[in-house]
Amino acid sequence: MADAKEGGGLVFKPMDQFIVKPLFGDGPVGMFTITNVTFWMALSVLCIVALLVLGTRGRAQVPTRIQSIAELAYGFVYKMVEDVTGQDGVKYFPYIMTLFMFIVFSNFLGLLPLSFTTTSHIAVTAVMAMAVFLSITILGFVKHGFGFLSVFWISSAPLVLRPVLALIEVISYFVRPVSHSIRLAGNMMAGHAVIKVFATFAAVVWIAPVSIFAVTAIYALEVLVSFIQAYVFAILTCVYLRDALHPHH
Repeated sequence: MADAKEGGGLVFKPMDQFIVKPLFGDGPVGMFTITNVTFWMALSVLCIVALLVLGTRGRAQVPTRIQSIAELAYGFVYKMVEDVTGQDGVKYFPYIMTLFMFIVFSNFLGLLPLSFTTTSHIAVTAVMAMAVFLSITILGFVKHGFGFLSVFWISSAPLVLRPVLALIEVISYFVRPVSHSIRLAGNMMAGHAVIKVFATFAAVVWIAPVSIFAVTAIYALEVLVSFIQAYVFAILTCVYLRDALHPHH
């Protein structure tokens, strides 16, 4: 995180926490190398299985705490999908639920000491964003054929403005996976980097109390941001899905 200089200062290295490293040894990272990224992604999947499968297998009338959390998450995401996309989009609820739970657990696990935040890497978030973009685009053409292109034609606008607005809509549509992925990765990376910077100042005695207070406050904010970013990713997926199901403006 930080090293002492010869002159007694500190060298900040807040971005070192995002370096992808082999989980075993110090060799180069290859295609099939098990890294800190794959380890924490696998741990996120195991946590989801533990919560949604093992935690609810009893299905007690009086739910346990784990079952209550699982049911709360299920109801929260289901209501979001239903409200945004309508009944037509409910059939795609499992996909959105999977995305939401994976991002939530990845974000929260990244807040643990010595952990790795997988969602801080654009390589991870870009894959999820492109999967959403491609699947929704294909779904739109499958359901509506070339009628799906009406999503770019704003019929309620004055005729003279429609070509210009159509161009803007096309650009906006193809920028979706970029903004979808960068928003999540950027927020997670920025928050963790700021925490590391303030934590470094804890080594300086005369500002240590202020640094510790700042780290505590930012950490609490990051807990909130971790949930909000998962919610934003999921609800934007719902909005894009609604456009594919009902493309007419």
